[in-house]
Amino acid sequence: MTMLTDRQGNTLSGANAEALDLYSRAVEAFNLYRGDPVALLDQAIKAAPDFAMARILRAYLFALATEPEAARAARDDVAAVRAFRLNEREASHVAALDQLLAGEWSAAALTLDRHNMRYPHDLVALQVGHLADFYRANARDLRDRIARVLPKWSADIPGYSIVLGFYAFGLEETGAYAQAEATGRDALDREPLDCWAHHAVAHVMEMQGRAEDGIGWMIAREPHWSGDGNFFQVHNWWHRALCHLDLGQTEAALALYDGPIRQGTSAMALDMVDASALLWRLQLTGQDVGNRWQELARAWDSHADGRLYPFNDWHAVMAYLGAGRGDQVERLLATLRSGEASREASVWAKQIGLPLVEGFQAFWQGDYGTTVERLHPTRFIANAFGGSHAQRDIIDWTLTEAALRGGYRDLAEGLAHERLASKPHSPVNRAFLKRANALGDRPRQVA
Repeated sequence: MTMLTDRQGNTLSGANAEALDLYSRAVEAFNLYRGDPVALLDQAIKAAPDFAMARILRAYLFALATEPEAARAARDDVAAVRAFRLNEREASHVAALDQLLAGEWSAAALTLDRHNMRYPHDLVALQVGHLADFYRANARDLRDRIARVLPKWSADIPGYSIVLGFYAFGLEETGAYAQAEATGRDALDREPLDCWAHHAVAHVMEMQGRAEDGIGWMIAREPHWSGDGNFFQVHNWWHRALCHLDLGQTEAALALYDGPIRQGTSAMALDMVDASALLWRLQLTGQDVGNRWQELARAWDSHADGRLYPFNDWHAVMAYLGAGRGDQVERLLATLRSGEASREASVWAKQIGLPLVEGFQAFWQGDYGTTVERLHPTRFIANAFGGSHAQRDIIDWTLTEAALRGGYRDLAEGLAHERLASKPHSPVNRAFLKRANALGDRPRQVA
């Protein structure tokens, strides 16, 4: 019997022609973050119930959602796949999924490191590994996972532009901004709908303080990323809102929150993370956000469990604080404190998630000394627990604001100079330094 293969030549167990077509479309939807890959995989599994990679990809999509209910669905797919006759590549995927669903993100990423080097044209594995690197904020592997296999790819292999988009983001997160932008633009020339490549270039502009360029970039390419069920459209609107905030245009940022960022009241964790982070930043600028926190806090109720992914829990706490729901903050604090240290996600919770939640809670309560004590050391290790440099900047912004409000002039001045070194033209950062200088000649020390 002829064994079917995917577009990159990897053999597929249990597939038939109809299921293969549906699977190929699902992979493309995943690559571009466009459309509904789960619905296509559902159809592929119906057409070929023993199609291993269809279930494996669906399990990955559920596992990467970082949502408790989705994780349960992923475990069901993994259990089903164990009964199939798998080839070595597919069995390797199952091993990575086991680790991912156990909360061992780095172990899963290492398994996929080895998998990627053995099967360099396994595009699904490359993308899942790249996302695992993002979720554990491993900038080096975001870059080098792709660098290891890129010489084995060429423009005549389907998916080459997608791999370039991955590489662009890894280059950006490791500070190679010029190369990252060039690589991202190259990827988009080859595939204009590549949302990840567009996102990588947006990150370059954010990190370089090119807010005007960032707004222009988002507007010019908006037709490519803002419709057709684009999974990353809210995140891209969030990036545009950050550009407006960096220019002091808080009303424009708030309008984006009320419009494309939150008008659909998305219950997807990724979208709610962006919503919490934007409202918190707006609150820091003094913008009145009204009762917006209440809706967002309710949306977090079914996601924030303190166990699965502490990066999400931290963002849920922002909403709970804003909504005045201190009982939910205390619930999450108790869970974060009690996690088993043997699981990597629990280690993140105790070492990073807990002090961040405590620091943000102290800030909301006006206890700026405790805020400084919790956030100042944690900012140096927060890169181990998820997100991008742009997302984690909210820690430094909150710390700087706490130093200013608490009257800690030396710290406030130093943090302002630090921020201005990377974004010298930012009105927000200039305002930080002006306020620090206005604190007077008798600096207050942190206890």
